[in-house]
Amino acid sequence: MSSMQPTSPDPFTPNPQPIEAPVPAPVPEPAQMPAPVTPVPAPVAPAQAPAPAPATAPTPAADANAYSGQPTEHPKRILLVEDDDALANVYVMRLQAEGMDIRRVANGEDALAAVLSYHPDLVLLDVMMPKVSGFDVLDILRNTPETANTKIIMLTALSQESDKARAESLGVDDYLVKSQVVIADVVERVKHHLAIN
Repeated sequence: MSSMQPTSPDPFTPNPQPIEAPVPAPVPEPAQMPAPVTPVPAPVAPAQAPAPAPATAPTPAADANAYSGQPTEHPKRILLVEDDDALANVYVMRLQAEGMDIRRVANGEDALAAVLSYHPDLVLLDVMMPKVSGFDVLDILRNTPETANTKIIMLTALSQESDKARAESLGVDDYLVKSQVVIADVVERVKHHLAIN
């Protein structure tokens, strides 16, 4: 009697063991369904012009001297102290035409304040003025450390040698008599003292 050989299960015969069916994922309620998302293109920012350079940034043309190791030049500052409006206007226009920066005051008191705030390279100083005379202004400027080396040209109607000697004793750089010079002479002396060619 032959022994029974185990046979492989028939692939067509259903498996007698129960198979657990997969549990389907819970379907959300319609109220819980997320709203469909419509793709929205990202906003495109308008092209912006490049930001302007800071006002203090040096430009090669304006700052060429700095790159070469030389100090940059500012327009020479001239303080004109003259109480005659018509004469003052003539000098202001001519000196501005020479490329200089001009400030004008009409009396000695204002001149003393302007020298400290404006820091001129040269002062054109009348003598006979209201409030404080040109001689007194000269004396004060020469005895003030901040202004002791400021160039000062006296431009006056006083033609006496004693007046010129007094101005020289107080430390004036030049003494010009209005009736003896024309405006071109004054400009030439200003350029001389400022070492302008």
